[in-house]
Amino acid sequence: RAISFDQLIETIRQLQDNQLWRHNQAGDLPGFNETIDAELMHQLIDANRGKRGFTYTHKPLTLENAAIIKQSNDNGFTVNVSANNLAQADQYKALDVAPVVAIIGDNLPKTFKTAGGNRVVTCPAQTNEKTSCETCGLCQRSDRDYIIGFIAHGTSKKRLLSQIEA
Repeated sequence: RAISFDQLIETIRQLQDNQLWRHNQAGDLPGFNETIDAELMHQLIDANRGKRGFTYTHKPLTLENAAIIKQSNDNGFTVNVSANNLAQADQYKALDVAPVVAIIGDNLPKTFKTAGGNRVVTCPAQTNEKTSCETCGLCQRSDRDYIIGFIAHGTSKKRLLSQIEA
């Protein structure tokens, strides 16, 4: 929010080759309401060439959105689809559009399987004090065959845990 989209694109272009970077600490992909703006996404994809950018989205996987997300992942800018619980994560994984992440409880092992048989790896930055997003990079890997689970935390933990159980 502190810079324009054009400034963001220029900043990304100036990153070093192979630089790991995250788009959005909060918010979602560019677009209006539930629709991803394909033109702006193509600018992000192009600016990211040679870099290791990644992000997350809660945008619905309509045919148009799914096509843009898949194109982004195929071209090196990783878009993880965010599920509110493991049942939804299984649904997203079955679509085979993009890597999947999900909110999980804090009482689960570091790796486990969903009811649908998909492997879940709990975010290493949450389970190992020597690991950070900067040293991990799992979320940037679009070719992974597992779901990354993020342990509900912070001020929204209670609300998130109620969604998990819903």
